[in-house]
Amino acid sequence: MKPIKWLSILGAAIFVSGCNGETDTTDEAADENGVDETAEMDDLFVAIAAGGQSGAYYPIAGAISNVYEAAGHSSSVQATGASVENVNLIQSDQAELAIVMADTVEQAYEGFGAYEDEEPQDNLVGISGLYQNVVQIITTTDSGIEAFSDLEGADVAVGDANSGVELNARMMFEAHGMSYDDISEDYLPYGEAIDQIRNGQIDAAFVTSGLPNPAAMELASTHDVTVVPIEDEGMEYLDENYPFFIEDEVPAGTYDNEEDISTPSITNLLIPNPELSEDEVYELTRLFYENLEEIQVSHDAAADIDTQNVAEGMNIPMHPGAERYFEEEGLLD
Repeated sequence: MKPIKWLSILGAAIFVSGCNGETDTTDEAADENGVDETAEMDDLFVAIAAGGQSGAYYPIAGAISNVYEAAGHSSSVQATGASVENVNLIQSDQAELAIVMADTVEQAYEGFGAYEDEEPQDNLVGISGLYQNVVQIITTTDSGIEAFSDLEGADVAVGDANSGVELNARMMFEAHGMSYDDISEDYLPYGEAIDQIRNGQIDAAFVTSGLPNPAAMELASTHDVTVVPIEDEGMEYLDENYPFFIEDEVPAGTYDNEEDISTPSITNLLIPNPELSEDEVYELTRLFYENLEEIQVSHDAAADIDTQNVAEGMNIPMHPGAERYFEEEGLLD
């Protein structure tokens, strides 16, 4: 992983590397922190922490990366275990941008839930809300699982250990007065989980992602898929205890389902490395939203990214660079 690189021309070419936080500029050009304020951002290196290749994060991050590459910057996409790992990559300076779920960010920022034994990561900042991740409990009609309570005694994939999906799964069981003690849990990413459902090795899988999930779509092409609803008392519990969830649905026809299926969703956020400067984040935000149509076609879920909803689901402070861009565009109240 290489951090941000700058190429500036100050009479002669000067290469500035952020590898160890040091810069090489003239006294006149550098500010008190050693940063050359007159440098042009001719080349940023932007590593984007995404998710598994079977989810929505990865193709969306790929489209974002293409936008930056087309603008003359260097960019790469990292396949990861998604939200929790992405927060860790941001905080360890191994990524410049990440797509994460709002609940993971809030837990890290305030130091509760999965982060209750850690210091609050109150340096986290955001760029914008993107689209909703829908909690989908995927099974097949043959499993006989129709309601959440039917998961008792079943083999259930709950996502990678400590991933955003797995954090969601724990909260779903809590909302229904259950826990992993009531199931046989498997820590598997989307693709593996769906493969094991297909092969009869597990009964159901938590798939928290944009709609439709590619792996679940593939399963629906060969099996009759059931999406387990989360409603009534379960949804009421989430409303009262975890307000970052909103009532949502899996629309009819998503996986050949005949009716809309009630379930919660949560906002995905685009977050930057907190160490990036205002100008750097302004540039990354500007390129993202000026090329939004290209990003929207990368995945069906990305079609819901809207300039009118940039502050939606933002439960951490907005980075000054992003805020400056949105204010210039009249997108903030």
